[in-house]
This record gives sequence, structure tokens and C-alpha cells, in this order.
Amino acid sequence: MANVLNVPDKTFTREEVKKHNTEDSTWFIIDSVVYDVSEFLDAHPGGEAVLRQVAGQDATSAFYNLHRHEVLIKYNDLAIGSIKGEKQSIITPRPGDLSPVPYAEPLWLTPQFKSPYFNDSHRSLQKAIRKFTDEVIAPEALEKERTGELISQDLIDKMSKAGILHMRMGPGKHLHGVNLLDGAVKGEEFDYFHDMIMAQEQVRVACRGFQDGNMAGMAIGLTCILNYGDKNPALKKRITEEVFSGKKKICLAITEAFAGSDVAGLRTTATKTPDGKHYIVNGTKKWITNGVFCDYFVTGVKTDKGLSVLLIERGEGVETKPIKTSYSPAAGTTYITFDNVKVPVENLLGEENKGIYVILSNFNHERWMMACATIRYMRLVVEESLKWSHQRLVFGKRLIDQPVIRQKLAKMIALCESHQSWLETITYQMNHMPYSEQAKHLGGPIALLKMSCTRAAHEIADESVQIWGGRGLTQTGMGRVIENFNRGYKFDAILGGAEEVLGDLGVRQAMKFMPKAVL
Repeated sequence: MANVLNVPDKTFTREEVKKHNTEDSTWFIIDSVVYDVSEFLDAHPGGEAVLRQVAGQDATSAFYNLHRHEVLIKYNDLAIGSIKGEKQSIITPRPGDLSPVPYAEPLWLTPQFKSPYFNDSHRSLQKAIRKFTDEVIAPEALEKERTGELISQDLIDKMSKAGILHMRMGPGKHLHGVNLLDGAVKGEEFDYFHDMIMAQEQVRVACRGFQDGNMAGMAIGLTCILNYGDKNPALKKRITEEVFSGKKKICLAITEAFAGSDVAGLRTTATKTPDGKHYIVNGTKKWITNGVFCDYFVTGVKTDKGLSVLLIERGEGVETKPIKTSYSPAAGTTYITFDNVKVPVENLLGEENKGIYVILSNFNHERWMMACATIRYMRLVVEESLKWSHQRLVFGKRLIDQPVIRQKLAKMIALCESHQSWLETITYQMNHMPYSEQAKHLGGPIALLKMSCTRAAHEIADESVQIWGGRGLTQTGMGRVIENFNRGYKFDAILGGAEEVLGDLGVRQAMKFMPKAVL
């Protein structure tokens, strides 16, 4: 259950509080808690006049019309006691708590609802990763999202120790025998629903740039090593151990200025040396997530008869520089130059000239992860908007009392719930379909899911800003989550394949299985 704020045991009457309405002694009440802000007047971000207007009064309605509840947690030291005979009515969630707000959690986490997909191990993992995210990831995420600084080695080390880096790669032998969040789930039991939980829970920090800066490059790059590195077991072992330990970083380098969704149009070249022992790589890559701090680059290149994928180590001829985009520089978005880079032929992933299969099979899990994240962020926006509409007073009424606002919320909730249901259906298929078959049968459905959920995100971003007004355009304060979502949701509509390309892929895959007999 949720807690209330911890305040001193001392009690006051409302009559006593009324007397403290001067410049030298300014008190007020919020949800039965008494605050002394006499020494805080000059430091108040909104100016001292706002506080003086409520001096000696019950400021509960005025406060929640302007602030998030978290502000009281931040300034809890200003609380001096409570009103005699009254209790706090507004809950203060603890790290790891589920939200009691309707539709704030997926239905499988809502006590009144049942699901055939989730068991005790899923619930155990969800509880553990939420607590870890709230206590360990969120404080750094909020700070780095604001400053644009890159993820700290300290946080990477903590995630490595907890097995979080391992779990980001999805189910597989790499999880066997690994201690995952102090035994929350066994590596041998880890499935795609566990994977979904990991992807969705970490989104709740609502920091879209840091979300990608938090080892997203590893999540989409190391998969190529795990799935296509068997030709060189020693290399595969070294890279995976270094990356899972957090000592080394890796990213996926496919996109170029010349070729985004059009993977076949890559221009970066890899030419074999006369002795056949090395490739010489020349070209550029653009918009590469995490590239500025990575040691390894899983790189799409043109070889003599097609596309290939090489593991390139940072060294002579490799240059990286940051790119400024509309979300936080904490993402580490990068422009990479390869200038006569010498790469051992043993670093080839998959078969030469057949790298397109490596790239395309890798896309399925990447796009699925992006759908997981987008849908969860949509839900967070719904939660924030429901809370805001219940506390914001306009024209003498709460926002929620306006039919037009309820209609907007209904649309947002419906989009959120329908896409979560579709996601769970596809995730179930992933659990029961061999990896080799997923590219054939799930590439299309996953592409359509990602396309549809980013369209839904567009609608939710639009409606939520209308509900929040100016606060939905402000990077700090009550509307921070809404602004961050509105500024960042288009990344998911472009990265991993643009909506139009994915929609076409979904239909073209369906065409392959269209029976002639029905024509």
C-alpha cells in the first residue's frame, strides 16, 4: 500500500495556523500537514507573493492546481506538524508501488483483472525492476535528461551486477545461471513476457533521451553477436563478457545519411585486402544511438556482392562526434566516420554478402522493444492526464467535469489498451515460435504493431497537450512528462523503420501468404 508523507508528531489547530500570516512567520496547510515557509519565501521558484497569498490558510486546492505531489516530497523538511484530529488523504507512493489510478497499469497488473499470459515469476520480476528503476535509475535519468550528460559508469555497473544488462537481450542461454535482480526470476525461465516487462518498466522514468542513452545501443547491437557470432566463439565470448560486465559498450551502426529505412542503399564499403585477412572499411554512419561512448560497432557494410555485417572495434580510423537532435543529448546520438579502418575477417557476423538477413532478423526484436516502450509511455501520459484533470480547476470546475475532456481521455485510454492487448498477443507468439520462424511469420505483424502504436502516440501526444495547455509545452514542473513525450514520440516513428516503410512491409508479407484459390 502507498504511504503518506512523514511529518513531525507535533499538532496544531487551524486557528493557530491562521495567526502565522506575516512576513516573519508564514505558515499554511496542505492536506492536513502544516508547513512553515518563512525561510523559504525568497527561494520559492514562483516568487514569494504566491506563498503570501495563502499564508495562514488551507492551501491544498491552490497547491495542487499548480504543483505535482512530488514537490511536497522534495520539500518535506518544511513540514512542522499536522492539524489536530485530521489525517492526510493524498497518498505518497513508495518505490516499487503500483499506481491506484485507473488505467495507469496494464490490466494484468490490475487486481480486479486476470490474464492467461503472466505467472508468479512475471509478477516477481515486475516488482523487482520497478523498485530498482524508482530507486536507482530514475534519479540519474531525471538529472541526465536535463543536463544532457551521458549515463554514468556507476549506474552501468549496478545494472550489470543486477543482471539487467543481460535481461535487455531477451531470452537465451546468456541468462542461464545469472543472478537476475536477486533471484526475481531464473534465467532458464525468462521468456518474452519477462522481456516485455523489462522494456516497459524502465520507460516510466519519462526521460526519452536518457531512455535511449541507457544502453539502447547494446540492446539492438549485441543481439547480432549472440545470434551470428558462432563462427568465432572466442570473439563472441570476449565481447559478450565485456559488454555484460559493463566494462565495454557496443552499438548498432546501420543507418547512413544516404540510407535509413532503405538498408539496401548503404554506401559504407568493406574491401578485402589482397591476402584476404582483413577488410578495409570506408564510409559514414549517422544517427547512431550511443555511438559517442561505444567501444564496438556492429556495422552494416557493402562487400563485393552484397551487404555484410562486421564488428568494428574503436581504434585508428574510427571517429565519432555527437549529433544534436530534438531529444536530450543523454541519448548519445552519433555521427561516425570510418577512414581506412582495418578489420579482421574473423569479425564477420553471419555470412559474407548475406548480411541483409542478419540486419532484417535483428529488426524484429528492436521494433518489438520499441513498441513495448511506446505503449508504456502512452500509458504514463494517460495516468498523468487523469490525475491532472481531477485536480485542475477551470471555470469553477475540475477538468474531468468537462465532457470534452472526458472524450479526449476516452480516446487515449482506448488507444493504450488496444495496443497493449495486441502487443501481448504478438509476445505470446514469440514465446511459441522458433527464432528462425519469427522473421517469416512475425516480421509483418511486428512492423504493423510498431506503425500503429506510433500513430496512436501521435494522437495521444496531441490530445494530452490540449488537456494540459501551456504546462504540456514546459520542460519542467507539472507537465514535464507530457512535454517530454510530445517532443520525443516521433523518434519511435522513425527509428527502427519509418511508419510508411513498416506499413508496406506488413502488407507485403501478408501478400506472400495470400492464397490464389480465393481470387
